[in-house]
Order: sequence, then structure tokens, then C-alpha cells
Amino acid sequence: MSETLATPPDVMPVPLSAAAVVQAYHQRTKHRFEAYAAGPGTLDWDAQPAAFRHYEGVPPIELPLACAEHLTAAPVTPAIPDLASIGALLHLSFGLTAWKTLGPDRWAVRANPSSGNLHPVEAYVLVAGIPALADGLYHYRPEIHALELRAVHLKPVVAGPVLAVGLSCVMWREAWKYGERAFRYCQLDTGHAQACLDYAAALLGWRVAEQPQVGSHTLAALLGLDRAAEFPGRRAEVSQEEAELLLTVDFTGGATWLDPLALHEAAGAARWQGVASLIDRFPMFRWPVIAEVAAATRRADDSGAAPNPQRIPRVQPASLILRRRSAQRFDPAHVMGRADFELLLEALRPATGARIGLLMFIQRVEGLVPGVYFLPRGPVEGGMAERLQARYKLLPVDGLPAADALFSLAPADPLELRRVARSLHCHQDIASNACIAFGMLAPFAELVNADPPAYRELYREAGALGQVLYLEAEALGLRGTGIGCFFDDPVHGVAGFDDGAFQTLYHFTIGLPIIDGRVETTPPYPGRKDVLR
Repeated sequence: MSETLATPPDVMPVPLSAAAVVQAYHQRTKHRFEAYAAGPGTLDWDAQPAAFRHYEGVPPIELPLACAEHLTAAPVTPAIPDLASIGALLHLSFGLTAWKTLGPDRWAVRANPSSGNLHPVEAYVLVAGIPALADGLYHYRPEIHALELRAVHLKPVVAGPVLAVGLSCVMWREAWKYGERAFRYCQLDTGHAQACLDYAAALLGWRVAEQPQVGSHTLAALLGLDRAAEFPGRRAEVSQEEAELLLTVDFTGGATWLDPLALHEAAGAARWQGVASLIDRFPMFRWPVIAEVAAATRRADDSGAAPNPQRIPRVQPASLILRRRSAQRFDPAHVMGRADFELLLEALRPATGARIGLLMFIQRVEGLVPGVYFLPRGPVEGGMAERLQARYKLLPVDGLPAADALFSLAPADPLELRRVARSLHCHQDIASNACIAFGMLAPFAELVNADPPAYRELYREAGALGQVLYLEAEALGLRGTGIGCFFDDPVHGVAGFDDGAFQTLYHFTIGLPIIDGRVETTPPYPGRKDVLR
């Protein structure tokens, strides 16, 4: 399916299987103490890729902002799908929440977090049978909170009312800064965006269901991403988008099933309009391994697959969703209260089939000895917990609810633990000053070898878990931040995994933030009705 990664030009390439491509990519893009993964040698921030995309020649349809009148923490009845509720859904999942200014620099903050605030994820909305909008495919423009009618569907996709959200990634936005490791970050951001949609839908009394039967090529056709002539630019890998996920938003509790063949036919018969705006006029670097791993992890259509409803630990207020931020610095003296810690553990209880376990560097939590802990988020028997038991004597933490099986791996001197946490996270103080640093461990080799597209799904699951941590931290009066830079194999060494069976995919920290008073915060959409605070 692909050529050997990093084959010298004078050597005949050897074809690799999709699984081998994924394994080689993951190994190649690990950060190590002796060297970081390949990335650009320099960055010109004045030439950063465009943060927002629009379609030339398509007039925007302005959406209402989220407002208190129709958003409560526990909706009694599902909202009616109209322009106001759709506007609230998109605002709380993908919209802007503030503008920040520091000196000459100004940047947007969004409801969905992103690695490096680069935001590769684009959102498209599929509409059928909703009176407020014509049947078709729309592109969402977060910078003005508006929809663009990208395709008018002349052939019905499914009996309405139907609202579905398609997610894609402009991978160059991440590759511009992070080089070869960017594919990982794009999948994490897709998981964050998916969880954001889950939380927003729950506030409206709706439920989100993933459509796994819709494969990558069908989704690309549905979203118009395979229409190369409408994505101009000097290089295709810079201008075009990678199809990621299709999610239905269900209004009455049942899960809508979308037929891949019907989607293909509707896209083929649609009246398309608009040309995509440029992302980067003069890209400097090339990272061909990103295209290789993307090709190796695309899914085929599967008409037998059933929609997969998403689980949200608890409904969060809209005001909390809109004030979520990534911490830049933590107070190194703050101690997380025991009651807050137990609430956090409760939120981390998994849904059936959860694959991510948590390695926890607990530095300052009331009543807990500093050290390394493990939260299985699944059955204690088998898998990661069983492997850890072979190396450590797993000691359950006393005094916690039975459902929260937290185990102590190794107590540590507080200063030594801070040093280790800082070293493992690319020497970043935000890890050593946090109350807790998390490493998200996943079963890897066996799963990816059997099903290469699962590589994306593991990262998305980690990203979605990161969104849970973001909002739970805010609810506790704390703050979180995702960490994509860590030394992969040294983390595995701490956990006792050295054979590739398990891999760490994403790290996260929670603590009391130190707010930079120099940064000015202004409303996300100046001149429009104020939003929830």
C-alpha cells in the first residue's frame, strides 16, 4: 500500500502493509531524549497558515449565538431543530469564545481546544428536512458564526429531519509547526471536537452518534473534499482536507443510520458551489509520511456497522463550556482537595469498551502520597493492569468509592517526582507545577496490526478524554492543558511497558492557573448580542 518510510533515493523501496506503515510512522514520530521528531527548523509566525477557511462565491448565513433562554444544565425536553438551536450547537462546539490580545498579537480562542491553537478541524453540516435551512451540505465559519451552503442536495439523503456533522482536517495547519508528528495532533483535535459536539448536543437534549459505516472515501465525496479543482494552491497536501468523521445529531433519542450508497448518490447529484480559500501561499517544508499514514488508516464503507452513540460523563453548563481555556502556567503550591479529586475520578469512569488507561503523576492532592498511580478505566483483570501487576505490587488506594479503582505504582519524593514529570514532558514547567499530570496509555500493537484505521480511533478517544478533563477542571475552579510533547518511550519505561504492546498517546495536566494579567480578553463576536458568561 505504501513505500518504506524515509527510504534513501538510491534504494529501491519495499512495499509495506498498512499496519507496517502505521507502526513505522508511530516509531518515527516519537520524541526521544536524544532527539525530537522531525519538524521545521524555523517558523515565520507572520506567514502562519490561515486559521479560518471559507468558500469564495458562497454568501454566509448568519447564525444566532448561544443564549441563556434556551440552554439549561438539564433540559426537560429536547430542543426543536431550528436556526437558534443549530446556532447554539455550533457555537458551543466549534465557535469562538473570546479574542485575546498581548501587545501586537491577537488570536481567537474557540470552544474546541487545539494543539498549538492551530485548529486543523473544519466542520460541515448535513441538513435534510429542517425547515429553517434548505437540504444540502453547509460549511461552518467559526470566525463569523455562519454557514455557507456548499452543495444543494437535489436527491434526498434520508427522510428528515436530519442533522449530521462531518469533520475534516487541514493537516498542514499542524504540520506547519509540528512537522511529521502533526498527524497525531490532528487525530487528537478530532477527538476534542467530537467531544465538544457531544457536550453541546447534551445541553439541547440531543444525542450524538458516530456513523462508522460511512468510510473515508464516501465521507470525502459527501463533504466535497475530493473535488480537487475547488481546492487551489501550490501543493495538494497543503490546500486539501482529510475526511475524518461523520456524526448524526439525534433529536429524539434514536440513532439515525445513514446509508453510504445514498450519501454517494446525493453528493454526485448535488449542485456544488464555491472555491476554497487558500491555506498557505508559500509552504516551505514537505512531510510525505503524513500522507502515507493517512492513506494507511482510511476506513472502507461497512453497511453492517451500527451507529455508535457517544457517552458524556455529565452535562456541563454552557457558560462553563464557553469559558474553558488552556492553562499556560500553574501555581506550584496549590493542593487539590480530596473531594475535588474524587469528583474527577467519578467523571473519568469509562463507557463500555473504553481502551484508554491513565498513568497519573499525582504531586499535590489532599490525603494522597505523591507518586505514580494507575487508573485502569476498565476491568482490573487483564490488559494494562495485569502487565503492571507483573512489575509492581498494585496497591489499591483506600477510602475511594469501589467504582474508582486507583492503584499506587510507586510513591516518590515530591522534588524527585517534579523533576521526573518535568523531564518526561519535554522539560516543561507546566507538568512539574501541576497538581496532577496524566499519561493516556492505550493497547497498541495487537489492535493496530489487526485494524490499522484503529490508529486514528485511539487518538480520537484520547482527545475526547482530554475534553472531559478540560471541562471537569473548569468545573472545579481549576484549569487544564493538553500536552502533545512528551518523551514516548521514557514514559513507557516508567510504566514498565517496553515491547510496544501499549503506547502513550496524549498527556494532560490539571492545576490552579496563574493568569497573565497582560493579556486582554474581548468578546468573540463584537457588535453582536452578548453571549453566556
